Amino acid sequence: MTTRKYKDLIEQRTRLTLKEWSEQPGVEEKEIYRFLHNLKGTAGTVGLKYVEKLAESTILFFSDSSEKVWSVEEWGELLYPFLPVFIEDISNDLMIHEHQHQHQVTENHNNHQKFEILLIDDDVELVAYFKESLEKQSYYVTIALSAERGLKFFYDRKPDLILLDILLPDQSGIEVLNQIIGKANNEHIPIIIISSESSKELQIRAYSIGVMDFVKKPVDMDLFLTLIQNRFKLKTEWQKSIIVDELTGTYNRKHFNQTIKQLVADFKRTERTFSLALIDLDYFKKVNDTYGHLVGDEVLKSFAEIVQNSIRIEDTFCRYGGEEFALFLPNTMAMSAKLVIERIREHLSSKQFHAKGETFHVTFSCGITEITNPELEADKLIEEADQALYVSKYAGRNQTNLYSEDLSARKAESTLNVIIVDDDALIRKIVTTQFSTWSPADISEVKVSSYANGLDFLQSDWYSADEKYIILLDGVMPDLDGVEVLERIRNDYPVVNIIIIMLTGRTNQSDIVHALQTGADDYVIKPFHMKELFLRIERLAFRFFFK
Repeated sequence: MTTRKYKDLIEQRTRLTLKEWSEQPGVEEKEIYRFLHNLKGTAGTVGLKYVEKLAESTILFFSDSSEKVWSVEEWGELLYPFLPVFIEDISNDLMIHEHQHQHQVTENHNNHQKFEILLIDDDVELVAYFKESLEKQSYYVTIALSAERGLKFFYDRKPDLILLDILLPDQSGIEVLNQIIGKANNEHIPIIIISSESSKELQIRAYSIGVMDFVKKPVDMDLFLTLIQNRFKLKTEWQKSIIVDELTGTYNRKHFNQTIKQLVADFKRTERTFSLALIDLDYFKKVNDTYGHLVGDEVLKSFAEIVQNSIRIEDTFCRYGGEEFALFLPNTMAMSAKLVIERIREHLSSKQFHAKGETFHVTFSCGITEITNPELEADKLIEEADQALYVSKYAGRNQTNLYSEDLSARKAESTLNVIIVDDDALIRKIVTTQFSTWSPADISEVKVSSYANGLDFLQSDWYSADEKYIILLDGVMPDLDGVEVLERIRNDYPVVNIIIIMLTGRTNQSDIVHALQTGADDYVIKPFHMKELFLRIERLAFRFFFK
């Protein structure tokens, strides 16, 4: 992977920053410190070794806690020498190293599972470089440029691994670590600190709280990618060795897989039937958003307790994933299983939960199937229960449905809108053509539309509360740019049914920063491959709408 474009971007950002500061009466010392802190880590990571060394020596003149205001004459003497150093660094671009690194990335491209990584760091050039490097290794990467955004993504998306910087704009990485470490440990989510601050005291503190690794900036990307791969191998081994979900006390997904295989094999030998119920808590994300994730955890634990007090010893109750659960009922027909589920559903819906001085109730939707065919495999049985659950959810929720052969005819209507807002007519045509034939399994209709500018889009009658939306939004458009359109969407419409992906040529780094902070779910760099865009949208849609 070539790092040249990132070197150019860092140089451009540095020149722009110094120009903006030169037009101000003064600059706070802590702002200069943050600038040098990010520059040191990013420059070293992408190969600007001379810039890194200069930043490392220059930062010693500044403090992140000082209130002093520096004049242009004072800070200029220390910072303007960076500009010729960029020229020297970039002219010595190590192309051989880049070629070797590209070879390694290509060689390892298909060796990973589809793990998701949450990257919490406010240095936009560095996170963009990390994102590209990791996604070329087939990892999914979610970016948070602030602690607040990172905490939200942590609870909402349940990443497989977290990369966390110590120095963040709104609170320190250590404060973030203290807030998430308990849940991260319970969910077996490794945390790796990445920081230019690497004192022995800081590392001891981070390790004592519970981080797995502490990586100093600048980062050697070859070593770093190998470290990530190693940690995911270890995570996989953890998951294989544990069968109990620590939050709810139920069995986990691994035990679910073992149980269904055993019950199916037993049916083929003895014809002893069993039923499978898939249960999904209704609007659980709204509980987390309204009352907080600690309250959400209490709801999950209370629900698990209700179920475990309502079933037999021979029944097996599992946390299937997130707010979705599974119940196996041996020697039980589907109609009898429904009676059990309905008693549980009534018990839960009548239970009062209390938070923030309010009382609220929680319900669930359920789909049930029973095994009747010795040729049936476990995957097909799960698919049947999932189809019945789908009908319950999209027919109004808070109900139970049994699987039947004619279930597809009862499938509730659900519409997904794909909207492209871009002043480039060719991009609009390509995207429209690609998505016109898309047919996600849980959606009855996909509508594709396009707009040449943000104003026409906002003034159109585009939104319906009963439908779902994926909006591809160009970052730079005439009259009303994409960031402004993004702000209006997030201010005027509910977040739950709208995914927004920014399309950007990366000519303006502040647009990317603003977009992610304002509420964009992802960004794609132009020019892009249509297959890559399509796969990214499929993944986001699945996580937000269909999971």
